[in-house]
Amino acid sequence: MNEQKLSIKDLIKSKAQEFGLPRLIITGFLLILLVLSPIVGADLPTQISNIINRFSWNGILVLAMVPMIHSGCGLNFGLPLGIISGLLGATLSIELGFQGPVSFIMAALLATPFALVFGSGYGWLLNKIKGGEMMIATYVGFSSVSMMCMMWLLLPYHSPNMVWGMAGKGLRTTISLEGYYTQALASFLQINIGNLTIPTGAILFFALLAFAMWAFLHTKTGTAMTAVGSNPDFARSAGINVDKIRLISVVMSTWLAAIGILVYEQGFGFVQLYMAPFYMALPAVSAILIGGATVNKATIMNVVVGTILFQGIVTMTPTVMNNLIHLDMSEVIRIIVSNGMILYALTRKTEGTR
Repeated sequence: MNEQKLSIKDLIKSKAQEFGLPRLIITGFLLILLVLSPIVGADLPTQISNIINRFSWNGILVLAMVPMIHSGCGLNFGLPLGIISGLLGATLSIELGFQGPVSFIMAALLATPFALVFGSGYGWLLNKIKGGEMMIATYVGFSSVSMMCMMWLLLPYHSPNMVWGMAGKGLRTTISLEGYYTQALASFLQINIGNLTIPTGAILFFALLAFAMWAFLHTKTGTAMTAVGSNPDFARSAGINVDKIRLISVVMSTWLAAIGILVYEQGFGFVQLYMAPFYMALPAVSAILIGGATVNKATIMNVVVGTILFQGIVTMTPTVMNNLIHLDMSEVIRIIVSNGMILYALTRKTEGTR
């Protein structure tokens, strides 16, 4: 009997160590917030719906980190480059007059060539700067957003739903997707139980891409990608073209970011341009690190757990605190919590599960 109790205790201890103390603490804090939610007067089903919705919006952007981590290119701080590809696809879809769910499909198709071209250039640059990928990626992300701030004003768009009314040229900062692909995925097979809403279509779409990524990592190319990330010298001696594999991973990450921002937009209901993509890499990087990934190893489970924990804390903390202190400080609290989570995650970048 004592041996059985001891084995159960050891099993729980080993599982806790495998999950990681930081994630246990964050999970515990999230559970406390969920318990406090109805006590302080917040509607629990609505809060759970918000967490699920935000997971469906951000999941693919976090998934975009996986290929580059596996290939040894590190965390993709250049995510805005892929996001810009998605924004170009979105605006072109609207400009060409596509409406409804078809506009989402066309936006994805139109974004793909941009993602392939930008991703190839980005991958070529990272191959030239081995060892300093994350620093270079940060500059690529920031500079591409700044450059596009000028291009959104100069590109020859004419759709009255996007251009500034008085000037007749230059795109607006925020473009409504009403009549286009707003809720295109979220409304598909949507489940409504009282105030609890589950965007089934968006979750299934994430699951499809996550399964495709898992399947790819088990192919010959995917195995080579993992080998390059683990030991590039050994991979090179085994006949693997290291630069080519790294390039493929960067292109994949850029394309996933392009699709990810389209999924984000369909849930959010708006396209946001100019400086909006500037800091979008940081929450995605933080989420996958909080989920247990390291700079050279990541799994689909890291993506799922990290996104739920990060978005759960960012969603729940302002709501519970506002109801607790009866002051409208939601935006201030959200900024403090989200940046605190980002800072914490970046200090844990070398930690992960085995």
